[in-house]
Amino acid sequence: MRLVVKIAGALLESSESVALIARQVAELAHKGHEILVIHGGGKIFTSTLKRLGIESKFVNGLRVTDRETRDVAVMVFGGLLNKKVAGAISLAGQPAVGISASDAACFLAEPMQVNELEGSLGYVGYLTEANVDFLRSLWKVGVVPVASCLGMGADGELYNINADHMAAAAAEFIEADRLIFLTDVAGVLDGEKVLNKVRGGEIEEMIRSNKVSGGMILKLEAAKRALAAGVTEVRIVGGTGPRALITAAQNLRSPGTRVLPLNDTVPAKAAHGAA
Repeated sequence: MRLVVKIAGALLESSESVALIARQVAELAHKGHEILVIHGGGKIFTSTLKRLGIESKFVNGLRVTDRETRDVAVMVFGGLLNKKVAGAISLAGQPAVGISASDAACFLAEPMQVNELEGSLGYVGYLTEANVDFLRSLWKVGVVPVASCLGMGADGELYNINADHMAAAAAEFIEADRLIFLTDVAGVLDGEKVLNKVRGGEIEEMIRSNKVSGGMILKLEAAKRALAAGVTEVRIVGGTGPRALITAAQNLRSPGTRVLPLNDTVPAKAAHGAA
């Protein structure tokens, strides 16, 4: 099975959580699954900017990323956090390599526009293409690619991409069988109750009625995109559970929330074996 695993930035603040997730990634890879790991890191990025005295500005809730801010994003996402995750998976017994957009042009992007003004957000982009042949070459030799949330533009510049949206787009481009969001909450919540499933058609109403907010809105919107593109299933689960990733990858009945297509049926799709 081909999996995209997106790790929330909040989980990367704990070395114990990183090691726990790394062991599960290693276990799944040993069983023959082809895994692409994508990680965020927004809180660590923000704290690093603050330490460096760089002010954060926002337009419609999106961070304006000038060149100086972008350079810090590359340092944090493509450097510190990327190598931390790849190293943890490798130490868990499964070779992993940290990759960023410009490595083999593995992730391409275009600049995002706000109010039809190109460049109004600076170096913020959205994923337009993934180098699947490159990723497949890593899986073939038993290496797990760990990707930072960056994309390379046609101008050769690196663009910061929302990690949830990047995970959904990457799942589409590599024809993943399952997309798993590992978060710092137990799943999609209705009050304090974890919803065991959400249908695609319910998401807009949940957003309008303020049943979900903040980062969960982005995850559910990303889930809708992935499902519409043919990804069989999306899971949103708490990443601190001892076997959370394993159960989300292998079992229908697992902790967290299953996000299902509009018609609540799972499209037939052949699983991808090892390349």
